[in-house]
Amino acid sequence: MSIDQKHNLASRRGSAPGQNGTWMSPGADALRLASSRLTRREMLSRTGACFGALALSALLADDTSAAEYPLAARRPHFAARAKRVIFLFMPGGPSQVDTYDPKPRLTQDDGQPSPKLYLGQQRKLLASPWKFQKHGESGLEVSELFPRTATCIDDLCVIRSMVTDDPNHPGGCLLMNTGERVFSRPSLGAWVTYGLGTENQNLPGFVAIGPGPIIEGARQYGASFLPATYQGTFVSNLAQPLRNLSSLQVPRERQRRELDALARLNGLHREQRADDDRLSARIEAFELAYRMQTEAPEAFDLAGETPATAKRYGLDQPKTEMFGRQCLLARRLVERGVRFVQLYHTTGGFQPWDQHSGLKAGHETNALATDQPIAGLLQDLKSRGLLDETLVIWGGEFGRTPTAEGKDGRDHHPFGFSMWLAGGGVRGGMTHGATDEFGWDAIEHPVHVHDLHATILHLLGLDHERLTYHFAGRDFRITDVHGHVVREVLA
Repeated sequence: MSIDQKHNLASRRGSAPGQNGTWMSPGADALRLASSRLTRREMLSRTGACFGALALSALLADDTSAAEYPLAARRPHFAARAKRVIFLFMPGGPSQVDTYDPKPRLTQDDGQPSPKLYLGQQRKLLASPWKFQKHGESGLEVSELFPRTATCIDDLCVIRSMVTDDPNHPGGCLLMNTGERVFSRPSLGAWVTYGLGTENQNLPGFVAIGPGPIIEGARQYGASFLPATYQGTFVSNLAQPLRNLSSLQVPRERQRRELDALARLNGLHREQRADDDRLSARIEAFELAYRMQTEAPEAFDLAGETPATAKRYGLDQPKTEMFGRQCLLARRLVERGVRFVQLYHTTGGFQPWDQHSGLKAGHETNALATDQPIAGLLQDLKSRGLLDETLVIWGGEFGRTPTAEGKDGRDHHPFGFSMWLAGGGVRGGMTHGATDEFGWDAIEHPVHVHDLHATILHLLGLDHERLTYHFAGRDFRITDVHGHVVREVLA
């Protein structure tokens, strides 16, 4: 019998091996030690290792609690440039040739037949109604739609060569937010929270904020086959963002006892359903809500912000107040350790940037509502020293055609469009990639949505090929079997 086998057998029998292979009862060694006379130095030399064991047990206890709590902060695969993400999602598809990708050729050939067909039709080219100007030390051109955001251009990396696979809103939104346009998959925020946990255990790790309806609903911020704990906490009512959280009639001590009793009953129920994570997520939701009662109300309360800060975000103007509140909430949440915040610009509809007609009026309304709040967010993050560790993303599910739809609209366009990144280890004051002279196709350094996701994870210290979850017999990841890190945009 080996030493390990003897030790295991002894453990089961309640005895332990003594010197020279003899076997002793658990108290025999203690009696022998007590019967001998030891100096203080000998006592310390024989028992000193126990102090290290005590310290080790404390560390292991911390690790155990971290492993048991699904939202505990975890180490990334490698050194991260960003610790948190704010995704400014513009549903409907902002037009690249009217925002961040100027095309003089469109102005020159306005009204001429397009050299390319769209869905088998030849349409007429449509010049942008807005002028572009150079801004900042970088001299990057931005449309007059975004005068406030243009003041931050030296912090922005504009990707002008984005491509996606789906020209329709449901599939396009799902692909941009989950990496898959048809089947249910975990959202980007859920993957990030699964990989890194969160820095504040009293707040959700992933918060999604949108005052209006969202196309495909919770699938855009859900967890799909990941444990349900990682799905986004959705906030739609900005006037009362935390409904059903306060419990003024029940003291916290009593709440704690009730939750403990409920957890014990649920634990018995869960033992019979070990393969169903929904009950575990529900138990954790109760616990998180209990913890949130002390910290979340303060985090979502904008009343303590100074008048200057409120004005910076446009809270003093009716047309910018709604998205301004979203952006200010995003800053307050990441400042308090929330890992991923997604803002949906859904004021006035679930896809407000979808201008099949009325391009000028529609884009001007949307830009006016978001321009100052976005600039305020970037400036506020920078002034607080948060921008360097916070990755900010702006864009929609696709762009819009360089040709006219009807008299004054643009159709969906997945073949080449613009998004931008800022902060979080990104090179500012630069463009990456290019579309052709009309803004049709990405012809230089195309960046697929999978590449964007791989790059976002890389900035957070996560390898997109290693961040996987085993489900239905295989390992899944947000980039599926695709995706490359766009290293040219890294600082």
